[in-house]
Amino acid sequence: MVEPRFSHLGLFLLLAAVLAVAVCSIIYELLIGSISSYFIGDSVEQFSLTIGFFLFAMGLGSWLSRWIEEQLLARLIALELWLGLVGGGSVAILYLAYAQGEHYRYWMLLLTMAIGALIGLELPLLTRLLQNYGSLRATLANVLSLDYLGALVAALLFPYLLLPALGNLHTGLVTGLVNAGVGAGLLWNCWEQLSPAWRRGLALQAAGVLLALLALLAGAEGLLERWESDLYADRIIYSQQSPYQKIVLTRWREDLRLYLDGHLQFAAADERRYHESLVHPALALARHRQRVLILGGGDGLSAREVLKYRDVEEVDLVDLDQAMTDLARRNLHLTRLNENSLNHPRVRVINQDAFAFLQETQVQYGAILIDLTDPRTEAVTKLYSVEGYQLCRRLLSPGGVLVTQATSPYHARRAFWCIGKSMEEAGFLVYPYHVLVPSFGEWGFQLGAGEKLPVEQLAFSVPLRFLRPELFPGMLLFDPDMERIEVESNHLDRPVLARYYRQEWGE
Repeated sequence: MVEPRFSHLGLFLLLAAVLAVAVCSIIYELLIGSISSYFIGDSVEQFSLTIGFFLFAMGLGSWLSRWIEEQLLARLIALELWLGLVGGGSVAILYLAYAQGEHYRYWMLLLTMAIGALIGLELPLLTRLLQNYGSLRATLANVLSLDYLGALVAALLFPYLLLPALGNLHTGLVTGLVNAGVGAGLLWNCWEQLSPAWRRGLALQAAGVLLALLALLAGAEGLLERWESDLYADRIIYSQQSPYQKIVLTRWREDLRLYLDGHLQFAAADERRYHESLVHPALALARHRQRVLILGGGDGLSAREVLKYRDVEEVDLVDLDQAMTDLARRNLHLTRLNENSLNHPRVRVINQDAFAFLQETQVQYGAILIDLTDPRTEAVTKLYSVEGYQLCRRLLSPGGVLVTQATSPYHARRAFWCIGKSMEEAGFLVYPYHVLVPSFGEWGFQLGAGEKLPVEQLAFSVPLRFLRPELFPGMLLFDPDMERIEVESNHLDRPVLARYYRQEWGE
């Protein structure tokens, strides 16, 4: 059967469909990869699986398209509509899959395959429809050019506009509406060129898909609240998707809790056990405290502890996510807990990648405190690497001290000792210690300096609620379940720390 020729508007819509397929396909791919990283960690694995299965499914769809010989336009419209429904609803399906059971990975791969196959079917049909308007060489050049342009557009839109402005669920639904809208536009423009047998069916499909997506969009906030309530035990009082992470504050009575990408960062009931243990041994042992650097710590709780020392003249706090530091400056629950530390005149907040800051700055610090998220991804582990610690050592003044949170020596034993070994390879004398934080379990720290430290004579000159000098000797001792084991050090080009961490916490 000979396919109809299109009006100028119809031709424009066909070309728009090529661009829309490219933009939407990359956005769906990024959504599935980012949500899977958020839910089950290991961003490298999740994006590798998503990209690999997606491209394989596209190839499968392209191969299957050879058996479509008639009604190319009608089938293209149907594919656009169904791609809009499946892709647009993918985030909602993944949220449900994660909340309902242990089969999330299967749903992720099934959706990836379904979306990839639909896109793989579409592109050959579009190419064949456009053959009537030029040679095969010109048609392929036009289709591939628009396809690659769409990939660039999507890659720029997703991290810089869609995700921070709309969040995952709304981004998926809006993208699905774009897909379905292109299909509906083609149906409307080419109505007379379609056979009567296809018109009614496509019209019903278009109406059903658009209504379903619009209904989901209208109820998206309620769905998000319900799903997030299922994921967190306490009442959610604040939720925001920043360009870098999902920030959630919960509260039950007086216990305020902060979660980043679903992982607990502190519980107000016992956070002082963690923050006092992180900050005060290092500051008590540092020869000079005039300048202190905090990497991470965007909640302001480490800065609160540092500000207890009157001889600290300047605190540089480097945290990538401005949304987090803004929240810590403005949210009344957080400012009450951090004692408004990030608004203190002695504190300078720098929203920058911490590794880049270490490379660029020439300032000398008496103490460097690393209060970052756990090294669950390769992107974070660069700051726990030998190279990262070498950059820190370069910035320490004589007699300076570095301390880092180092995950649990009990639950992530290899990861804990990997951090210590990496610091030693960077030239530090290392003093590992640990403390029980009920909301976390047994938690560890690695303290380092360029010279031997008098840890046995540790004394504190500021009032503390938990830490006492007589407690610290016991914190330096490790029982057989936590004592040192042989591990590799963590390097930029071999980030073994993330693998240790994920394997141990996964067990």
